[in-house]
Amino acid sequence: MSNKTNDIASLYEQCIVPVYTPDVAIVSGSGSKVVDIENMQYIDLTSGIATLACGHCHPAVVKAITEQASTIVHSSNLFYNPNMAILAQKLSKASGGYKSFFTNSGAEANENMVKIARKWGAENGGRYEVIVFHQGFHGRTLAMCAATAQEKIQKGFDPMPTGFAYADYNDVESVKAVINERTVAIMLEPIQGEGGVIEATPEFLKGVEALCKEHNLLLLMDEIQTGMGRTGSLFAWEQTEVKPDMFTLAKALGGGLPLGAVLVRPDLADMMKPGMLGSTFGGNPCACAAALAVLKTIEEENLLENAKKVGEQFREALEALMETYPQILEVRGKGLILGMVMEGSAKDVVESCRMGGVLCCTAGEHVVRFLPSLNISEKNIEEALEIISDSLEAIFEE
Repeated sequence: MSNKTNDIASLYEQCIVPVYTPDVAIVSGSGSKVVDIENMQYIDLTSGIATLACGHCHPAVVKAITEQASTIVHSSNLFYNPNMAILAQKLSKASGGYKSFFTNSGAEANENMVKIARKWGAENGGRYEVIVFHQGFHGRTLAMCAATAQEKIQKGFDPMPTGFAYADYNDVESVKAVINERTVAIMLEPIQGEGGVIEATPEFLKGVEALCKEHNLLLLMDEIQTGMGRTGSLFAWEQTEVKPDMFTLAKALGGGLPLGAVLVRPDLADMMKPGMLGSTFGGNPCACAAALAVLKTIEEENLLENAKKVGEQFREALEALMETYPQILEVRGKGLILGMVMEGSAKDVVESCRMGGVLCCTAGEHVVRFLPSLNISEKNIEEALEIISDSLEAIFEE
């Protein structure tokens, strides 16, 4: 690292709680390219961990944020917020009638989805327990740590909040085994992102839905990472035969600004009364303005189709690399959420790619995760693949 990066790293060490392990200092970006403080350019296949659906500094998103910031940045939920109302209307239309509760983040959205489920359970037999899945990930607040059935997330923070039961993903029988008189809901990700880019099978989703109907349970979906077009449809559940009672959005929703949402079946939404939920910054005018620009851009630039087309191109190319590198065991995912399963350390591949000019990330110890912006070009993917191939060669053919 040069003096510039070292100076930033030193400030991190001195002044920031050491829970992150950054390696470069990104200072600017445009589309799917970013530049660090040393003036090195990268192809960004992380898009802010699935946050920048329209890429870095998309003109429409920048315009929406700057214009809103020049009028009013924040007013709180004590007053009507036109941007929030319009955004909720558009999400309702896109989802088929859900009502929205806006938050700052995905973890907060998931917390409130569980709160609504518990409120419904309190009025339907006093039930409160939510079934979640091993290797899932729902956030890092204390309750969402408990909902995230991974020891590395929970270790050292005991006692965990109660009210969650754990089952095995893609295993309906394991779900049956933990349903009891306390169960109120089943919460799952359509694709487990942090857990290794593992997709729910159609049979599993249908089986879970059947159990919900049989036992009068709510079906909750965490679409924090898969929502807003990443899988090729605005919401991943649209590509299944299953429709949740509630689902959450965040990450890409705000175009890079903090924004989450719980989309709630109308009858469940109308059960909630003033004071039962709240969020000072939830639905902030600037964040909602950005979200409106994101939705408009996804539609006008046909980004759902691009995610399907380029995602398939990218996946096929990664699978082709398996012929050269047997250390690649599998390629997983859909659209532009893809995972390359490695025999060895995924971190080594991520580091090698970074040195070559491609930014990607891990999803567990053995999975390299790719989360490009939805408007990434075929040319950028081809350029990235060349670097990825060279990076693998540098590791495995020394």
